Amino acid sequence: MKRIAVLTSGGDAPGMNAAVRAVVRKGLYEGMEVYGINYGYAGLVAGDIRKMHRRDVGDLISRGGTFLYSARYPEFATEEGQLKGIEQLKKFGIEGLVVIGGDGSYRGALALTKHGYPTIGLPGTIDNDIAGTDFCIGFDTAINTVLDSLDKIRDTATSHVRTFIVEVMGRNAGDIALWAGVAGGAEQIIIPEKEFDMSEVAEEIRKGRERGKKHTIIVLAEGVMKGNEFADKLYEYGDFHQRVTVLGHVQRGGSPTARDRVLASKFGATAVDMLKDEKGGLCLGLVNNQIVANDIIETLGKKKHMPDVSLYQLNKEISY
Repeated sequence: MKRIAVLTSGGDAPGMNAAVRAVVRKGLYEGMEVYGINYGYAGLVAGDIRKMHRRDVGDLISRGGTFLYSARYPEFATEEGQLKGIEQLKKFGIEGLVVIGGDGSYRGALALTKHGYPTIGLPGTIDNDIAGTDFCIGFDTAINTVLDSLDKIRDTATSHVRTFIVEVMGRNAGDIALWAGVAGGAEQIIIPEKEFDMSEVAEEIRKGRERGKKHTIIVLAEGVMKGNEFADKLYEYGDFHQRVTVLGHVQRGGSPTARDRVLASKFGATAVDMLKDEKGGLCLGLVNNQIVANDIIETLGKKKHMPDVSLYQLNKEISY
């Protein structure tokens, strides 16, 4: 395989640029031609494709977001859209593709695989909700961004003896809430994977106040409900001077951590090795700190991501 391409799709994540950089530099090192596709699958279908050189990825490893840009393109879910994309790849003589993104991006890669086109998927999403990997590109940076906010919120919560409900991202996964909540010393972590009782939440706050606790931090995963809705429901059990902070898209930005940069670099270089060996239809993951390659059809069809729910119990035992 002498000519490959790389694209980023779906929501941006810190470390995507590091992954693209690794694909380009490793591909050139192996004597390949490497092409970048702008705006994900939308750019693929439109033929927004350019040849990449070493200088094109210089000084990008520290930048968040994705310099290849990203766009939603639901039309790629149709066979017509997929065949248009493959037509463009063939037009440029591209023999293999690296797709960096989350669940929707993987489904596009899966469609290309089913059409017989060699594709390697790399997990890039702050939500950390991809099956077949312990960690995704961007997750570590996101939880550190949340942690920094929690540390600051605790200062004002203590000053005013308030309860802060901090809504974090993650779609339907509770990974961000779990990891940031434990690291930030949150009193409560509310995630989609665990049922909760609002009366118990209120009772724990009361017990803390009785012991002289000056603040309460509740980290709420957006997949459960919105922060304001949670606050309204909590009011039914008492006025705990609750305030809501929605961190929003700040969690997606920022310079990637060392962990995300290294993980992205490993994934990118390994993807090139796979394509060099004429392998496709795979998605890479990190399992027990080892890079693994999974069949993308089997991974999306049979496996489901589950967060480390032991962190939930740990927090219940040490937070009060």
